[in-house]
Amino acid sequence: MTSDATDLRPPGARDAAPQFVLPLVARVEKTDPPHRTDALETAARAVLVLLTDERSVGDGAWARAVRDWQDARIRKVVRRARGAEWRRAERLPGITVTGGTAEVRVFPPVPLDGWPKELAKLQVSGTELEDPAGPPGGAPEPVPGRAVLWLNPGLEMSTGKEMAQVGHGAQLLWSAMDELVRTSWQEAGFPLAVRTAPPADWPALVASGRPVVRDAGFTEVAPGSCTVVADFPVPTG
Repeated sequence: MTSDATDLRPPGARDAAPQFVLPLVARVEKTDPPHRTDALETAARAVLVLLTDERSVGDGAWARAVRDWQDARIRKVVRRARGAEWRRAERLPGITVTGGTAEVRVFPPVPLDGWPKELAKLQVSGTELEDPAGPPGGAPEPVPGRAVLWLNPGLEMSTGKEMAQVGHGAQLLWSAMDELVRTSWQEAGFPLAVRTAPPADWPALVASGRPVVRDAGFTEVAPGSCTVVADFPVPTG
C-alpha cells in the first residue's frame, strides 16, 4: 500500500521536489504465506539494508535515486508476488531480505510514475497476513541491541500498509541515531521487533520525543495519523 511519512523535510521543500517511491515486494505464495509479524519486521530491515548498501551511498549506482527520494516524501509501496512473478522481480536490481518465514525484495527508488513494468503489474491487494498463533502481545523482552517499532493500536491497517509504515519508522529511527549507535546496530544486522502498542501506553509513546511516523493520508488512514513510534535499540552494555 502507498504510504507517506512527513518527517524528513519541511512540507514546502518536500512537496516541491520530484516525487520518488521505494518499491518493496513481499513473496506471498498461496500455500505458504509468510507470518504477519515476520513480514513486518523483514520489511523494516529491508529498508535499512537498502539505505546502507554501498550502492546507495557516495558515488554508488543507486545513490542519486536514494538522495532524490529522501529529498521528497519518503513514499513506499508494498506489492506482492508469487511463483513466476517473484522470479521476475528477483531478476531486477534490488536486495532480497529474508526473515523466518518472509522474503521481501527492496528496489532502488523509482519516479512515482516510472515503475519497471515487471513491478507495476504486481498486485497491491492480497497482502493480508496473519500470525498463526496470534499476534504477539505486550512489550517484547528487552534484548540488547534490538529496537522496537510500535504500531498504533487504534488504527486499522492492511498488512501491506503496516509494512510500509514500519519501514518509515525504521528509516526515521536510523536518521535520529548517532554514529556509534548506528554502527553497532548495522553490524548486528539491524535487530528489531514490531509490536502493537498497548492502548494505554500509546499517548505517552507519541509524546516521548521518539521518532514518530505521521501518515500523509493518501490511503487507509486520515492525514496526520501517527502510525508508528520507533524505540531506540536497548543499550548493549
